[in-house]
Amino acid sequence: MAMQALEATTAATTAEEPGPDEVVAWTLRRFKDREVVVTTSFGMEGCALIDMVARQGTPIRVIYLDTMFLFPETYALRDRMAARYPWLRFENHGTRLTPEAQAEQYGPELWRRDPDRCCALRKVEPMRRALAGVDVWITSLTRSQSRDRSTLQVVEWDGAYELIRVSPLAGWDRRRVWEYVRANDVPYNELHERGYPTLGCTHCTSPVHGSRPGEYSRSGRWAGTDKTECGLHVLSARPLAREA
Repeated sequence: MAMQALEATTAATTAEEPGPDEVVAWTLRRFKDREVVVTTSFGMEGCALIDMVARQGTPIRVIYLDTMFLFPETYALRDRMAARYPWLRFENHGTRLTPEAQAEQYGPELWRRDPDRCCALRKVEPMRRALAGVDVWITSLTRSQSRDRSTLQVVEWDGAYELIRVSPLAGWDRRRVWEYVRANDVPYNELHERGYPTLGCTHCTSPVHGSRPGEYSRSGRWAGTDKTECGLHVLSARPLAREA
């Protein structure tokens, strides 16, 4: 769908930024005839978002990327989430490139030598394929997660993927997410209890000393490098107004 057509559907807005539940409800109502998906890597923010979406009772798709390097605890959480919300359709759109094939084509331990290329193969390219034909992408990004995400808007046009991106949790931080998770008994990755603020691939995710579940940090990702993002989220989007 052309960007102009989607922009026309979001022509007005309220002066005050709405809460996540309201944004989720509005998105599913406003785009009920469009292709809407949620994506998750099964971090705490993603689990809270899935719970909010599930409460609306809409059987939409929840896309995740099995990089084949996820923690066992992440796979277990995926199964718990799918069992808890059976009306949501959890779909793996991960790469078909096996670790063995990657090592043969690109050499051993690509994640160590060229982490950007490894992320492109196992995350960015699969996500681009997964979002092809999607009109609205609901993400669990927040402004507080990093400097690169500080300009995040609740509703904006994502030129990289050519769709509308909605980030209901944009104004929240990990403390508020943690409060929501506890208040609503939302399943979350037990690695958060072991010092992992965020969850990614086993090779590129490390615990952060002293980290607690209610605290967010990206310092455990790609330790020893300047890399802080996998490349899935390029925040050069254009903000769109939210229709009342």
